[in-house]
Amino acid sequence: MGGDRPHYYGKHGTPQKYDPTFKGPIYNRGCTDVICCVLFFLAIVGYVAVGLIAWTHGDPRKVIYPTDSRGEFCGQKGTKNANKPFLFYFNIVKCASPLVLLEFQCPTPQICVEKCPDRYLTLLNARNTPEFAYYKQFCVPDFQSDKKSVAEVLRDGQCPAVLIPSKPLAQRCFPAIHAHKGVIMVGNATTYEDGHGSRKNITELVEGAKQANGILEARQLAMRIFEDYTVSWYWIVIGLVIAMALSLLFIILLRFLAGIMVWVMIVMVILVLGYGIFHCYMEYARLRGEAGSDISLVDLGFQTDFRVYLHLRQTWMAFMIILSILEVIIILLLIFLRKRILIAIALIKEASRAVGYVMCSMLYPLVTFFLLCLCIAYWASTAVFLSTSNEAVYKILDDPSCSFTGKTCNPETFFNSTESRSCPKASCQFAFYGGESGYHRALLGLQIFNVFMFFWLANFVLALGQVTLAGAFASYYWALRKPDDMPAFPLFSAFGRALRYHTGSLAFGSLILAIVQIIRVILEYLDQRLKAAENKFAKFLMTCLKCCFWCLEKFIKFLNRNAYIMIAIYGTNFCTSARNAFFLLMRNIIRVAVLDKVTDFLFLLGKLLIVGSVGILAFFFFTHRIRIVQDTAPPLNYYWVPILTVIVGSYLIAHGFFSVYGMCVDTLFLCFCEDLERNDGSQERPYFMSPELRDILLKGSAEEGKRAEVEE
Repeated sequence: MGGDRPHYYGKHGTPQKYDPTFKGPIYNRGCTDVICCVLFFLAIVGYVAVGLIAWTHGDPRKVIYPTDSRGEFCGQKGTKNANKPFLFYFNIVKCASPLVLLEFQCPTPQICVEKCPDRYLTLLNARNTPEFAYYKQFCVPDFQSDKKSVAEVLRDGQCPAVLIPSKPLAQRCFPAIHAHKGVIMVGNATTYEDGHGSRKNITELVEGAKQANGILEARQLAMRIFEDYTVSWYWIVIGLVIAMALSLLFIILLRFLAGIMVWVMIVMVILVLGYGIFHCYMEYARLRGEAGSDISLVDLGFQTDFRVYLHLRQTWMAFMIILSILEVIIILLLIFLRKRILIAIALIKEASRAVGYVMCSMLYPLVTFFLLCLCIAYWASTAVFLSTSNEAVYKILDDPSCSFTGKTCNPETFFNSTESRSCPKASCQFAFYGGESGYHRALLGLQIFNVFMFFWLANFVLALGQVTLAGAFASYYWALRKPDDMPAFPLFSAFGRALRYHTGSLAFGSLILAIVQIIRVILEYLDQRLKAAENKFAKFLMTCLKCCFWCLEKFIKFLNRNAYIMIAIYGTNFCTSARNAFFLLMRNIIRVAVLDKVTDFLFLLGKLLIVGSVGILAFFFFTHRIRIVQDTAPPLNYYWVPILTVIVGSYLIAHGFFSVYGMCVDTLFLCFCEDLERNDGSQERPYFMSPELRDILLKGSAEEGKRAEVEE
């Protein structure tokens, strides 16, 4: 075939030569990429230091319990706000800023109140009326109404400009926007003074509050979803256990009946998709003639109650079209890949034998899952502590002639301070949330570093798993007499070699991937910021950059995966391993297309089968269409919450089990390519592959080579 020509080898490296001493993964190896290893450990030390600093300054209670502008919790026993459980925002519009999600604070004065406002009032209209007694409870605690005019009160931020009827949610007062049409009529006031000498239409404030009300709807949705989880978590766990049992059963059957199971899997996937199409059609036909079922999805718009969409015929038509397209694509692929599927089945059979001899490899995804959970927990907790490190900053204002104007102050001790005596007209006012120390100025950078280290550590954990599994399965392939020539504990030996010798190489590969991923995150952030812009060139450039870095990330993941296999076998550094793996694949590019991607497709069908089966079972159960013994599904706000959770969890579980097989197939495939270059099948240079694998792979490769020569 084309890959056998001498100049082809010259373009893609030199093939491996016969080495009588080579018996698989090299045991006498040295440490690789030491500099990157040292850098990795220094980064971990710095990450731990960031976590300790964040835990010292942050207070995660701010996420759960509301705090006023002075940092005091609302409604907590033993505090002066014990009888004031709700938090009131002076200007709720500022809470609509995206920075609120990062800082967990709105950049507006906040006070603790006994209850949320229940009427529309403006300070201008309430002043000098009996209603001002009600209005005063929403001003700062030390507010003196007789000393300042309305303009001065608003300028000093001691009272809100307007009160809007609000409802408490999570101990915070959010506007009841549905009643906003009565604003203009209350007190016959159409404007209010914002404290800076300008007057604004009160409907503008309501419109801005409507934006902030999106937070209210999101919180309501989150609370309902949380309620669904509290009553259905038991059944969700059962669904995930069923998914785990099905995955394990499938893998065990694949070990002994690989060929039969692959074809059963293919047929079952087609049947499951077929049933999905049938069910969608039946629902579509059932809704015919029902009132409101012909409303289009565009006219309905976004609804937080997703059950509404299931009462539309258009929804089921969309589901049916999507499933039909997926069914046709799978059937066409099976027709065109029928011969290659036979070759892929042979490779899967060999992988089943390897997994059978290294059965503990099936449990290794649990180790990866545990380490990833640690990374996620540390990243999330550090992010929360960093986000809650901001403090309310107060500054001296109101007296331009005062030399202390603009400097920070403490509102509790200001009236007895030297600054107050020197500047009697000055006041200590809330300025912003943050801090003026070096730590507070570096918070954004620390958050970025936190995300970057999460990517680096998560990629390192995944890389460690890939090298460990590759070393174990390579020990199987390069054993001439299987399993007699295999080490006693191949998985533990590979794990020890990876940590002892190749921590630097794993850190190097995961560092490159983490850099690309953090760039993608920054691009997504910039894209969100540029959405409001009308610059089409900037949008086009951003789309191109996002696409390029997405492709780059996929390529790096592919290259890293194969580089880790070469590291596990030869113990070379990352760059050398990546180069050798890439050239080896290029010298066998046709085999890559024939075997590697077809097996990936078959494994994807296996995942879809498990996910589809468990998903259908969860759908029938949580929609009360079936019962398990005497128990039935609990009442839910959204039955799609546990169903989606079970589906996503089932996919992750199935992916964990099939990832072992996927790594085994990739390792055996690279070893097979190396075996063909090192040996010729003679008695002096025998192949290490099994006779069954040799017969079908060499036959398939020969057919592909003849086809390639004909095409040339």
